[in-house]
Amino acid sequence: MIKTNKRTLLLTSLIIVLPLCIGLVLWNQLPDTMATHFGIHGDADGFSSKPFAILFLPLFILAIHWFSVFIISADPRKKNISPKIFTIILWILPILSLYTGLLIYSYNMGYPLHVKTWTEGFLGFLFLIIGNYLPKTRQNYTIGIKVPWTLDNVENWNRTHRLAGYVWILCGLIIVVQSFLGLHNVYLMIGLILLMTLIPCIYSYWLHIHDHL
Repeated sequence: MIKTNKRTLLLTSLIIVLPLCIGLVLWNQLPDTMATHFGIHGDADGFSSKPFAILFLPLFILAIHWFSVFIISADPRKKNISPKIFTIILWILPILSLYTGLLIYSYNMGYPLHVKTWTEGFLGFLFLIIGNYLPKTRQNYTIGIKVPWTLDNVENWNRTHRLAGYVWILCGLIIVVQSFLGLHNVYLMIGLILLMTLIPCIYSYWLHIHDHL
């Protein structure tokens, strides 16, 4: 998978480290201690040194990016992972790196974004995209709803991922709408994410039990 996606891997890696390059250009305009973490209400509640914020964070994301690629490439069922889904996976961390860099630099230069709106909106769109492709995933060990019952049975996998696709799209849509309407509710977010996780798993187990009755 790495050989057939070398150009995309190179491009996504360059995009991930782009905030590092921007940070070096803006170095003298940024404070020595920078806000790098924001709480559930959008307020800065974590601070780091300027070298850490500018250099370490993009390189850390880059390391996760390549680690994910190697894990997926080592999947015994990697042939079941469609090129489209792999491409989506490749672009998640570059977009996250750009968003994180924009958020941190704008805040520390005195132009704060509305953290809750953009973060929730980003997550909602991500869930929408993933939900659209979940029904198209085939059995593998790295991408999808990987519980014993889906991995043990192809029909269980397919039916579980069809349902998961609907659930993720619906929850993602709710998150996007409520974020841009300014209806920020931490408990709603947590509840929706729990539903996205639990409903497919419970449904998969129900199918497993039903098949063995």
